[in-house]
Parts: sequence; structure tokens; C-alpha cells
Amino acid sequence: MNMNRLAGILLIVLGAIVGIVASAWLFTNDDLTSSAQILGLGLVLLALVAPLVGFGIYLTVFGGKQAKQQQSASEQRTLLNIVQSRGQVDINDVALEMQLPREQIRNMIYNLVGLEVFSGYINWDKGMLYSSQASQLRDLKQCPNCGGEITLSGKGVAKCRFCGTEFFLS
Repeated sequence: MNMNRLAGILLIVLGAIVGIVASAWLFTNDDLTSSAQILGLGLVLLALVAPLVGFGIYLTVFGGKQAKQQQSASEQRTLLNIVQSRGQVDINDVALEMQLPREQIRNMIYNLVGLEVFSGYINWDKGMLYSSQASQLRDLKQCPNCGGEITLSGKGVAKCRFCGTEFFLS
């Protein structure tokens, strides 16, 4: 579990305990008038419980977002390691191995290209992803799949007009 999330949960529990203990003490104390009890409860809730619970909720939500980002980065590293270690992989095999949908694999590939940590090419029809040296791809004029002309189709992405193979340049 993420440390921020754990700290947030502990703060929420601490705030609840402080509120319960303060309420129990205030309302069992016979020396206080009912208006003093209500005022004391209001002060305890406002000065102690609300900040503890509020900050606890913030840390819990922040910790959840941070955990999702760490998981996404870990999945991207795993994908990059698979492709670079094997040289070429079937997208369906990668999706099965990582237990992720094919569309998510596709988005991760584009993220890795955008981060400039992956260069290679993919043939979506064949479902094959190839790792390649960026210098080899920059000099590429014809598609290695069909021999067609390659055109730039986006930042760091070139595409064969004929077979649809995409080339990722980092």
C-alpha cells in the first residue's frame, strides 16, 4: 500500500477517535451546561477533527492517484523490456502476457514513443511490434514490410501509405 494512502487512512481514523472521545467526555461531564457542551463539541470538530479528516482524505486520494501512476509506469517498463529483449513480438501475445487489452497496449506504445524511449515499428494487420535502432529508422525510405513509401504522420511516427505499418522514431 502507498505510504500517502496509509497515512491518510490513519489520519481519518485518528480524527474519528478524537471526535468520539471528545464527544463522550463533553456529554458525560455533568459540570458543563448544554450550551457549553455544544460549543466545546463545535470547537473540537472544527479545530481538530475537520483538519485531521480533511487532510486524511486528501492524502488517501493523492495516494490512490500516485499508485495508479506507478502502476502505469511499471506496465510501460514491462512492455518496453519485452519488446527490446525479444526484438519482435506479437501484440496479442504481449496483451495476454501482460493481461491487458490490445488497445491499452497500443496507447502504451504511443506513450513510450512520446517519451522518446522507444523506437521501432508495428504492423497492425499482422499484429507484430518490432524494436529497432532509431538511426536505422531515420534512414529508412521504404517499408520493410511491403516496400511502399513511408510518410511522416505525427511527432515521432511515420507510416507506410500502402500497408499501414507505423514506424516509431525516438
